[in-house]
Amino acid sequence: MAKMRMTPSEAICETLLAEGVDHVTGIVGSAFMDLLDLFPTAGIQFIPVRHEQSAGHMEDAYTRVTGRAGVLIGQNGPGITNMVTSVAAANMAHTPMVVICPSAGTPTVGWDGFQEADTVQIFKAITKETIRVPHPSRAADCLRTAFRIAYAERGPVLYDIPRDYFYGEIDEQILEPHQYRVSQRGCGDLDAIAKAAELLASAKRPVIISGRGIVDTKAKDIVGKIAEILSAPVACTYLHNDAFPSDHPLWLGPIGYMGSKAAMNTVAEADVMLALGTRLSVFGTTPQYDINYFPDSAKIIQVDINPRHIARTHPVEVGLIADAKEAAKAILKGLEAKIPSPQVKEEYLAVIKSRQEAWDKEIVDLAMVDGEPINPRRALWEIQKALPEHAIVSTDIGNVSSTANSYLRFKGEGMHIAALTFGNTGFAYPAALGAQMAAPDAPVVAIVGDGAWGMSLHEVSTAVEHNLPVVAIVFRNMAWCAEKKNQIDFYNNRFIGADILNPESFVPVAIAMGAEGIRVTSPEEVGPALEKALASRKPTVLEIVCDGTQLAPPFRKDALKMPTRLLPKYQHLDVRNWQ
Repeated sequence: MAKMRMTPSEAICETLLAEGVDHVTGIVGSAFMDLLDLFPTAGIQFIPVRHEQSAGHMEDAYTRVTGRAGVLIGQNGPGITNMVTSVAAANMAHTPMVVICPSAGTPTVGWDGFQEADTVQIFKAITKETIRVPHPSRAADCLRTAFRIAYAERGPVLYDIPRDYFYGEIDEQILEPHQYRVSQRGCGDLDAIAKAAELLASAKRPVIISGRGIVDTKAKDIVGKIAEILSAPVACTYLHNDAFPSDHPLWLGPIGYMGSKAAMNTVAEADVMLALGTRLSVFGTTPQYDINYFPDSAKIIQVDINPRHIARTHPVEVGLIADAKEAAKAILKGLEAKIPSPQVKEEYLAVIKSRQEAWDKEIVDLAMVDGEPINPRRALWEIQKALPEHAIVSTDIGNVSSTANSYLRFKGEGMHIAALTFGNTGFAYPAALGAQMAAPDAPVVAIVGDGAWGMSLHEVSTAVEHNLPVVAIVFRNMAWCAEKKNQIDFYNNRFIGADILNPESFVPVAIAMGAEGIRVTSPEEVGPALEKALASRKPTVLEIVCDGTQLAPPFRKDALKMPTRLLPKYQHLDVRNWQ
């Protein structure tokens, strides 16, 4: 396409179309109204939300499901700053995203004009890059750069354009994505591939850690073949329970907080570890259940698309800057040359199976302890049994939501969309809405505590408006229970700010907003209620009244200490003076 006369707004719109963008999420504002006016004619749907933070979470999940970078937009100043938390979460999750950020008009910059904020500085620490359009003629060029970096570095990019730069006339050529960006990294260094295959072939106790990169590249089948040729068990990285099928005989389950003891005990014994598509985050590899499952003796082969993540948290024997799928294919090819037929380590596999069975029994036994009225573990167990294989499940952060890491299992095309290590509450429900937009026919549920629900229930109106049949499973225990558990274990049951005064029920609230509502007060009702909600294909709030005293271990046991007090007026709070 040759250069043509157009407005900057038209150049932006046409660049979005070239990138395959079919919708943009946010809240209407005067700053970008000239661009917004083009969307219906261009075929770009504007998805209005109730709070801009939700837009970021929705696009985060949309991208995780589709692989296409999400786009969000808001009013200059407060509209954009409302996105800080969700953009920071996407940055920690390594989710490509473009934030179209109108900023104050150039004639008044520095005068503290209405809704003026230096959003470039605000977002620098929580994006891969902040790009400021220096002149209206650069509107399309800078947007192309934003998409290029978002895909290449796997994260959000802020595209800042002064609100007066949408107007005027420019000469622009609209390029196709292949003309300005390349996102594939290939399999990595071939010598490193050969060394990785050699290490794995000679390993006595190889273990595979499968991460987000395997999910994004749809490479679970290749991981399965590597596992089978080596008789190597496979663990999923923290909160990526969908990174390996749970019905595979070599599946171990997830590592990390409330993960699988079978996985962590097995990883702890590994002599060679193949970490595919994972940054091996600090919290995701922190000892759990007093198991230090990343021993120094293991030789780690780490594959990640971002060179900054290789060996950042754990020393490696082989590092591969590569696409997870391409690297896995190359490693498999190397192994097939060295091992003509699969190694069958019957004795080792028997040990793995016994660990899996013991872990299954432990979490079921914990779920079967009576609760008043419902043990939250029992509810999670019933939910897992009732979920279709192709369900998409989003999870929030908190005591119950995090305990879901013990119970959630995925076999086929189902997906786990979790808050991950940014750990902000209020993630799961808007993320579920974004996932439903990405996969309209899939059953989608969000697992949410009532604290997080208070931050996201306003988006029920968004679900109703756009006919998104997400089921919000709200655990009603009347407290911020992750923090309450900390106050139990470390502060002698002194509860400050932990209790939540909720409405008598969230069901009438949901109905008043146009959604369906179901309240469950016995464990036997959980599965049938979820099946009914999913079958309705309507936005539904499933409220589970659960026992607020049955709590998982402290979430940040690694970061808390028993309190000591030095001033006389606080001596009664000192751990040495507890009764």
